[in-house]
Amino acid sequence: MSNIGLIIEEKAADIGNFLVGRLLPFREKRAVGPFVFIDHMGPSELKDYQNLDVPPHPHIGLSTLTYLLEGSIFHRDSIGSAIEIKPGAVNWMTAGKGVVHSERTPEYLRHTDKRLHGFQIWVGLPKHLEQTEPSFHHIEADEIPTWEEDGIQYKLIAGEAFGRTSAVPVHSKLFFIEIKTKEAKKISIGKDLYGEAAMYVLDGTVSTEGNTYGSKQLMIAKDTKLCEFDMSENGTVYLFGGEPFDEERFIFWNFVNSDKELLDQAKVNWNDQNHDAFPLVPGDEKEYVPLPKAILNRK
Repeated sequence: MSNIGLIIEEKAADIGNFLVGRLLPFREKRAVGPFVFIDHMGPSELKDYQNLDVPPHPHIGLSTLTYLLEGSIFHRDSIGSAIEIKPGAVNWMTAGKGVVHSERTPEYLRHTDKRLHGFQIWVGLPKHLEQTEPSFHHIEADEIPTWEEDGIQYKLIAGEAFGRTSAVPVHSKLFFIEIKTKEAKKISIGKDLYGEAAMYVLDGTVSTEGNTYGSKQLMIAKDTKLCEFDMSENGTVYLFGGEPFDEERFIFWNFVNSDKELLDQAKVNWNDQNHDAFPLVPGDEKEYVPLPKAILNRK
């Protein structure tokens, strides 16, 4: 019997100037461990007149993780953070009770051709931290655990696995792993994983139990401990997962929480531009993403 419990097809979502592939949430699987939202961004070719411009927008009850494979994004937030993220580094922002941030092409790249490729991820917070103070951490690429075994390259982008712990200050037990191969290899890592697990094939193919899978699919394991597969040459896969929460997490627009009343209040606060709840972003105060009217009265 197959250990693949569900295959989620990547579906396009427009974020301005280019499309991203949405992997989570999915109608049959709203979360994998604490991961509640995964976007595969690009790869996109942007002309000298095209730029990423996501104006200030709010979050509550989650941590965002940005990991780039190509390109650059300049992050600003209401905490006062202002930093450029480049490939291999991690931006980890914990919204807690409320944060606002913007994501834009850095000024020095705005009039040149460029590429953008990476992952943007939301991780739910444990219930007791959903109303914590917001925080931001930038982890450089050389701080991320990277190692090679039997010609297989591993990178523990966030969380804990393989007896290692990433420098990303996560708030629950989870893993976000990159695996690369130059030659075809058998991967057997179930004993090092826990909770729930999903795998995304970026390059090459993955074969398991007589079936072969390519890109643009997120495969959900029935049993994480049975995670074994064959990777093709020049393959790259990403594994997301960890221990799920006891309580359901609800998502309304950019807000995540286990308490629907807090979600409703966040919608009102943002719609009213309550700057006590959602402060302005220093250096990016002139515009913001309005709350979709269809969201305001949705229960």
